[in-house]
Amino acid sequence: MAATTEPEVTRTPLPRFGLPNLGVGVGLRTTHYEHLLTEWPEVAWLEVLSDNFLHTRGRPLEILDRIAERYPLVMHGVSLNIGSTDPLDLDYVRELRALRERIGARWVSDHLCFTGVSGRNTHDLLPLPLTEEALEHVVRRVEQVQELLGQRLVLENPSTYLEFAGGTLPEWEFLAAVADQADAGILLDLNNIIVSAKNHGFEPETYLRALPLERVVQMHVAGHTDHGTHAIDTHIGPVPDAVWDLYDRARALGADASVLLEWDAEIPSFEVVHRDALRAEARVAKAAGF
Repeated sequence: MAATTEPEVTRTPLPRFGLPNLGVGVGLRTTHYEHLLTEWPEVAWLEVLSDNFLHTRGRPLEILDRIAERYPLVMHGVSLNIGSTDPLDLDYVRELRALRERIGARWVSDHLCFTGVSGRNTHDLLPLPLTEEALEHVVRRVEQVQELLGQRLVLENPSTYLEFAGGTLPEWEFLAAVADQADAGILLDLNNIIVSAKNHGFEPETYLRALPLERVVQMHVAGHTDHGTHAIDTHIGPVPDAVWDLYDRARALGADASVLLEWDAEIPSFEVVHRDALRAEARVAKAAGF
């Protein structure tokens, strides 16, 4: 009797892996705690900076617990160091999981970069060498993190200002390959694409068209500062038209995910940020055809 061959199984993920589209949210910032805890404004969801609530007890976690009772939360970190050659900090990953379980966060994200090497934390999001070797290294580490988290990791494209010599892949192909090979999610930062496109001379839509957009779990929109010869990801001020135009293209190409309005420098009152979020909701509704 001839041996039968099992059919090859192709992973075809549902949009966002079935995770919810939460609408338009804003970042949870300490300057807004009092307003949130007394006024409880109508905000669809909040993004928590994970690292602010690790290695801490008392009031910060008490505040976060109260907020988690009222609003959907997601977690966003800056210290996973996924691209470094240092060993993964497994205790850090376990702490992320414990915090996620405590507050019921929908997902956990960090950046496709490295933040330190040889035990030193640079406190910056540093670009990776975009090579096949680096790709294999990052995929292995993402898979290890996901096993410890018990869910998919969501990776953000960072803004970049310099590139390693000897790269063999454009960043968009590198990100797409990491997401596909590790079966991970993508946090699509549209502002970062605009900034990096200015700094490296590529077309933003080229980036979008290369990505598996069904893996986009979340999108970031924010402001930046254009210095003519280069742009800086400052997260200051309202979202500029160029970023919203790219959002429209992303939606047209199939990205349908929660949108986070980032305003992280020269932070105004919550009412000002909230007004910009409401304008963002109108733009999102228009893009969705409502």
